[in-house]
Amino acid sequence: MSKNIDDYLNHGMYGPQETNPDERRRYLGTIRERVVCVLTKNQVRENGIYSEVEDFIRKNKKATLILNGNMNYDYLSEYIKLANKYNLKFTLSTNKEYDSELGLVLAYDYAINKEDITIKKEATVIQEKKSKDHSIKNFFKKLF
Repeated sequence: MSKNIDDYLNHGMYGPQETNPDERRRYLGTIRERVVCVLTKNQVRENGIYSEVEDFIRKNKKATLILNGNMNYDYLSEYIKLANKYNLKFTLSTNKEYDSELGLVLAYDYAINKEDITIKKEATVIQEKKSKDHSIKNFFKKLF
C-alpha cells in the first residue's frame, strides 16, 4: 500500500516516469530504436530536399516525420510539403528546455532497430542545387 502512495506522490511531483529521457530529448520525443533516418539542423537548412529522405518517406508510409519546432518554418516547409505529398503524418516537436542538434527525424511508433540512421552530406545529391547549377551555367553560356 505504501508503495502505491509513494508512486502516486512521485507521479504528482515529478510527472510520469519516462524511459530514456535524454534519448527522447535528442531524437525529438522518440527513442533511437524507432528511428528510420535523421537530418541535422544544418542539413535541413540547406536548399532543396535530400533525395534519401524522400526515398525513406516513400518506403515508410506508416512512419511519422518529426520536425524540430525550434527551427525557422521556412526551412521546415519543404519537408512538410513532402510529407503532405506522400500523405505522411508529421509533427513539430518543440522543447524549450533542450534544443536538439537534429532537425528532422523519421520514426515509427514501435522498434525497428535500424543500424545506420544518419544521412551523410557528401553522398547526397540535393535536388534543387542541381537545377541552380544548370541555370548558372546556362547564364554564363549565354553571355559568352
